[in-house]
Amino acid sequence: MSLNPAQRAAVEHCDTPLLVLAGAGSGKTRVITQKIQHLIVRRQMPAQKIAAITFTNKAAREMRERANALLRGVDAEGLTVCTFHSLGLKFLQIEHEAAGLRCGFSIFDSDDAGALVKDLMPRGTSGPDIAAIRNLVSRAKSDSLSPERAAELAKSPREREAADIYGQYQKRLAAFNAVDFDDLIRLPVQLLEQHESLRDAWRERLRYLLVDEYQDTNTAQYSLLKLLAGPRGAFTCVGDDDQSIYAWRGADTANIERLGQDYPELRIIKLEQNYRCARRILRAANTLIANNPHLHPKKLWSDHAEGEPIRVFECADAESEAERVAAEIAFLANKHNAQWDDFSILFRGNHQSRALEKALQLQRVPYHLSGGTAFLERAEVKDVLSWLRLLANPDDDAAFLRAVAAPKREIGATTLARLGEMANRLHLGLARAAERPDVLGQLPARTANALDGFMQLIAALRRAAATMPAGDLVRKLVEDSGQLAALRAECRDEPLFQRRRENVEELAQWFDAAGKGSAGDLVAQLALLTNADRDSAGNAVRLMTLHASKGLEFPFVFIVGVEDGLLPHDASIEEGRIEEERRLMYVGITRAKQLLHLSYARHARRFGELQRCTPSRFIDELPAAELHVVGRDAGQDAERTREHADAAIAKLSALFAD
Repeated sequence: MSLNPAQRAAVEHCDTPLLVLAGAGSGKTRVITQKIQHLIVRRQMPAQKIAAITFTNKAAREMRERANALLRGVDAEGLTVCTFHSLGLKFLQIEHEAAGLRCGFSIFDSDDAGALVKDLMPRGTSGPDIAAIRNLVSRAKSDSLSPERAAELAKSPREREAADIYGQYQKRLAAFNAVDFDDLIRLPVQLLEQHESLRDAWRERLRYLLVDEYQDTNTAQYSLLKLLAGPRGAFTCVGDDDQSIYAWRGADTANIERLGQDYPELRIIKLEQNYRCARRILRAANTLIANNPHLHPKKLWSDHAEGEPIRVFECADAESEAERVAAEIAFLANKHNAQWDDFSILFRGNHQSRALEKALQLQRVPYHLSGGTAFLERAEVKDVLSWLRLLANPDDDAAFLRAVAAPKREIGATTLARLGEMANRLHLGLARAAERPDVLGQLPARTANALDGFMQLIAALRRAAATMPAGDLVRKLVEDSGQLAALRAECRDEPLFQRRRENVEELAQWFDAAGKGSAGDLVAQLALLTNADRDSAGNAVRLMTLHASKGLEFPFVFIVGVEDGLLPHDASIEEGRIEEERRLMYVGITRAKQLLHLSYARHARRFGELQRCTPSRFIDELPAAELHVVGRDAGQDAERTREHADAAIAKLSALFAD
């Protein structure tokens, strides 16, 4: 397919900063990959001087594959296609000394970071309070604030507490030679701001930047873009302010306005031709989002067919709604000879999936729930993985910190901080420092004995790993480390213990298939498993939140729970954040290619009481001419009922024929 005029203009414009406002389904990834080809082939820019940056590993992988397909036969070695965090990691790996890090520093994931915050807070602090402080620390980092500046700007006791925890948290990370995900952006920004030589070197290293999903950038990410691009502004930012739905994790739509302020020569190109949706769906989406204020208004259009009216269902309650949706999916799949993965059910919150799962099971419709706890993210599995990582790499401090506490030993956070300080002075990892008698001699005898026993166990398992089959090593590890005994002790009943034990056994069985291998081979295999697309659904109806649906498309889309209090959410109504909820609804609508269904319940049980529900205000904002509200057109409804009845009879006849 050739480029349309707006796409071609976006690809060929390279001389001044460029913002591409790319509406839903307008081919933005195609523009980015074609522009990479244009820069390398037409502009003769070395591939290693170009970086295309997006927000997820999956998006980066797909973009890299499409770019490579366009660049066959062209020297594209060194081309960078990655996430913001991957770029920050690459920067810190090169500039680790300037950041005060040793080579081989660890990265704390969200679980590691949460556990560290918990250790720093008073004993007995509730989970929600810990999460709130962790989020405030993360927000401060996303806003490029130091602990001191966060304390100055604090407006409430909780914000002041978070600023204090933030300072302690950073000291602990430094002692452990570790960074968290936020530091992967914050530290490069800090170093580039402070060191002119680094700025010059990196601006030469990366001569052109392409940023995807620009509307999702936070303050620190925008600062990184500006520092790398410099006054020249050699960049193309591609985004859609109408699909900015991540303010809760720091995304700032004001970054679109900042581009124009910081780069007066900025050119803006709008991609308004949609290649995905039927015209009715686009008209409805345009009318809805027009209720939001816009700095740069746009209006999507399509050459596709008109399509059927958007169907709106009113149901008695969530259970009736789920049954109606499941029955409609079964009917449409038969009518259109569609695959199950042509269908998606979208909702505001994960709790809405329960009734839907039950209804789909009764209809014998296969489904896949996106966003559930992935197998490799389960606590007992991650505990085993931390031990395996440490067996393979004694310098993996994050693995050491998790393994030494799985199960808990007489080794507290204060001891680990002291160990980290001594390891830093010796320029060693935590595990290597814990092996040294002179280090253990500076710790209390009881703690030193516990650490010595832990390291002896690691050494024994490392010896076993050299000859033992992979799966057997996992089984030996959970027994010898005490993890299995700890699981039994903490599980409230036998069925729960068996489920968690089976998770560990499933991990062992994965490794059984790999045969014999060293600890290094294990870690390599684990990396492949961890980096795979773990949300692969196969031929099944996709159930997911509206947030998770962004970037996807389906022929048939059902949005359920379209009620005030759910969509828009109660908290958003109370806090005046309706505009982002409207954008969320817009994202959901524009996932549909052919048919869109909206549904809501008349009553819902909340806080133990049956309450009357109000249809979402967003339904009233949709153009009435594009809707068919079931129950208002007797003739059309009767025809649909006959179609359902005929389909049911045909299904029964097929069963008896078998």
